Amino acid sequence: MTTAAAMSRSPAELPLSARRLGHAGLLPFVLGALLVWLVHDDVRLEVAFGLSAYAGLIASFLGGIHWGLAFREGEPPVRWLAWGVVPSLIAWPAVIMPPQAGLVIQALLLIACYLVDRRLYPVQGVAGWLLLRFRLTAVASLSCFIGAAGV
Repeated sequence: MTTAAAMSRSPAELPLSARRLGHAGLLPFVLGALLVWLVHDDVRLEVAFGLSAYAGLIASFLGGIHWGLAFREGEPPVRWLAWGVVPSLIAWPAVIMPPQAGLVIQALLLIACYLVDRRLYPVQGVAGWLLLRFRLTAVASLSCFIGAAGV
């Protein structure tokens, strides 16, 4: 598949299992954001912490994808490997912060991961995943912002 064709792939052309699992991965985001607004005050911080921890886990996963892609190269660019650890290094302190601040950082981090991926995925030959990534990122980051507003 040519680069132009790979960049124009619709999410419907991606493996069904990947689409389903990607969307299933949004459940903790959406449910967490909703629960922050619905639970009793005495457990609200715990729910928000859970949402923040999940966002940090996903951000770390998104960084790790770049290590997996780098493994395909004989001598991968250092920036791919370096970027692979940056989300984890930002997510960790965000998780231990008060959730009203940490969730905002997590949302911005998820957006930053997408923006970096928009630049790196085409170079790594996986640009066809970007539309799905955009949609998943939009819901995940919005969920973090909504959760932060509810704390």
